[in-house]
Amino acid sequence: MISRGISAREFIKALEADGFYLARTEGSHRRYKHKDGRAVTVAYHHTSDTFVIKTLSRMFDATRWTEDDLRRLNLIK
Repeated sequence: MISRGISAREFIKALEADGFYLARTEGSHRRYKHKDGRAVTVAYHHTSDTFVIKTLSRMFDATRWTEDDLRRLNLIK
């Protein structure tokens, strides 16, 4: 489904566009929550950092985004 790495900037932009908000920060880990109870931890040092596919897959699992959601958020084509 995902054929390339996505930067922290792109991922956070998608989270916020979908209604997630930054709930807390601890070191390089940022915890984003959604009002419906979903939560995802995003770990990065610079917004230009790119996540490997395995990490993205786990974060996508936490967000419960469908393939249609990923297209709507411009994370895949």
